Amino acid sequence: METAVTRRIAERFSRLDPAQRRVVYQGLREKGLTPGQFPILARQGGAADGSAPVSYAQMRQWFLWQLDPQSTAYHISGALRLSGALAADLVRASLEVIVARHAALRTVFRVDAEGGVEQVVRTEACFDFTHIDLAAEPAAQHEALAMQAAQRIANTPFDLVNGPLLRAGLIRMADDTHVLVLVMHHIVSDGWSLHLMMDEFAALYRSCGSLTQAGLTRLPVTYADYAVWQRNWMEAGEQERQLDHWRAQLGGRQPVLQLPADHGRRTDGRYTAATHAFALPRALKQALQSLAQDRECTLFMVLLTAFQALLYRCSGQDDVRVGVPIANRHRVETEGLVGFFVNTQVLRGLVDPRQSLLQLLAQTREAALGAQANQDLPFEQLVEALQPERIPGIHPLFQVLFNHQRGGLGALESIPGLALAPFVIEGQAAQFELMLITEENPDGRLEARFSYAAELFDAQTIERMAGHYLALLRALAEHPEQAVGDVALMDEAETLQ
Repeated sequence: METAVTRRIAERFSRLDPAQRRVVYQGLREKGLTPGQFPILARQGGAADGSAPVSYAQMRQWFLWQLDPQSTAYHISGALRLSGALAADLVRASLEVIVARHAALRTVFRVDAEGGVEQVVRTEACFDFTHIDLAAEPAAQHEALAMQAAQRIANTPFDLVNGPLLRAGLIRMADDTHVLVLVMHHIVSDGWSLHLMMDEFAALYRSCGSLTQAGLTRLPVTYADYAVWQRNWMEAGEQERQLDHWRAQLGGRQPVLQLPADHGRRTDGRYTAATHAFALPRALKQALQSLAQDRECTLFMVLLTAFQALLYRCSGQDDVRVGVPIANRHRVETEGLVGFFVNTQVLRGLVDPRQSLLQLLAQTREAALGAQANQDLPFEQLVEALQPERIPGIHPLFQVLFNHQRGGLGALESIPGLALAPFVIEGQAAQFELMLITEENPDGRLEARFSYAAELFDAQTIERMAGHYLALLRALAEHPEQAVGDVALMDEAETLQ
């Protein structure tokens, strides 16, 4: 919690040079104080041209964009089907207020005098807005044409130098049917930001674009302020402290997970994403939650344990590394900001076929708790420190990702006169060969989906994998003392085949 004392220390700390910060940091650590106890401060004055250092995550995105400016793998996109009477002008006006409110959405990037990169916040609130009217087209073609239009909006590459880095599209299929598409580059946004913008859009739309009536207060800091705060503390010594944990956890050897694929891998690692969705029966979810409570862990840890066991059974590799995104919004100043805050952690599972599922769960719990206590180290710095072998087309440190999140439309469910539903944009680029996304919904449902590289895996393969994952979850719920290698993955039909 911020106090007058911690604020004064933070203000003095921000004015020191790097060497002085290291001395102060060591003194604070000896007193048991951590960076999280000190506030993020708004930069005083700032550069006249609006420039500021980039965060470590932005630095990696800039590097990846320079390697492949046409890639769409790091586009953050979402779309909603809007049913009811819609005021199209108010849609655009509400988005304009959001862009004016969040500096990250007005940010572009440029090479600085030393050959590095810096972010530049523009004053004007500009963004790309496309209004597409399909009402004159045959009604039978509306769905296909809307999908094509949404794909064009989502998959058009961004120019990080000239911007803008937010693109919106409103597709009209009829007077009472529209699709709203929002797309941003990951360098200025993340999944939390997208949900935040959707909530603010709903509030602004209801209040006819009025910030006051929408209940949106002034933001105390910007993403650029966070980037400076992060660099100051990491360079002062926090980076080395958290690196010690991750070096101990991941070791000196960084294996590459080789899942058996149906087709050959591409050297450039560019694939199209496809999805397979499935739901967990309510009884199974309740049983897994009971197991989590009994073992003093979370549902996330239980679901991750089964995923690690699945990857072991599929690959035969006993050292399984899974990437796990975390929102990294544990500070009050960042909760309401649009920006690239999400961090990725690498959770390691050492799987022995003779160990019980309960033993694997205990291992996963310990790794997850340790990761939570060392969550501020940017993934980019971890890669730089561990120096894994760089293989073209292979993501460093982990090759599969698990993302557990909470679903629901939030504030969007309360727009008068409008019914909203997700509109899934197909055919986007795959970031990883395989991702498992699980989602807890407000009504108690637990849904899951595999997102996979369509050029690598056949749909039938992923469908079988989903069945095997459910088998491992049932084993965890019903026979957690069973050995990982003894769980029967195939159902009767698959066994007969």
